[in-house]
Amino acid sequence: MENDKKFESVYSTKVRAGKRRTYFFDVRQTKGEDYYITITESTKRFDGSGYERHKIFLYKEDFNRFMNSLNDTVNHVKTDLMPDFDYELYERRQKEWEEKLASGELDSPQSDGQTSNTAESNDAPSTDDVDTSSEEDLSW
Repeated sequence: MENDKKFESVYSTKVRAGKRRTYFFDVRQTKGEDYYITITESTKRFDGSGYERHKIFLYKEDFNRFMNSLNDTVNHVKTDLMPDFDYELYERRQKEWEEKLASGELDSPQSDGQTSNTAESNDAPSTDDVDTSSEEDLSW
């Protein structure tokens, strides 16, 4: 169907954010060969009945203003509101977990069809491991 191309992703990446939440960044192409970005937050429902998704569509004419405002907002939190917080902690923990998984120190996930060389296991480090209430990343 020709209408399906409107939703075709030409680039995709994801950011895992704890035990229940994942952010997906997709570049999509329109019929007119223009591009836009979708940002999707996917959160596993607490009752286990699937996922809740929230989506933002970001168009090229808004890229610069969006990025400037996002950077300003993040920098305000990092420098003015929480300057002593270790913002690299979660990246270090994820890297350590991936290294342990690759070396065989952790059991590889089997029951959900995931392979042992991915960071998609429920054993992945999360913000829950450092006494926060963040949620896990989940693929769809």
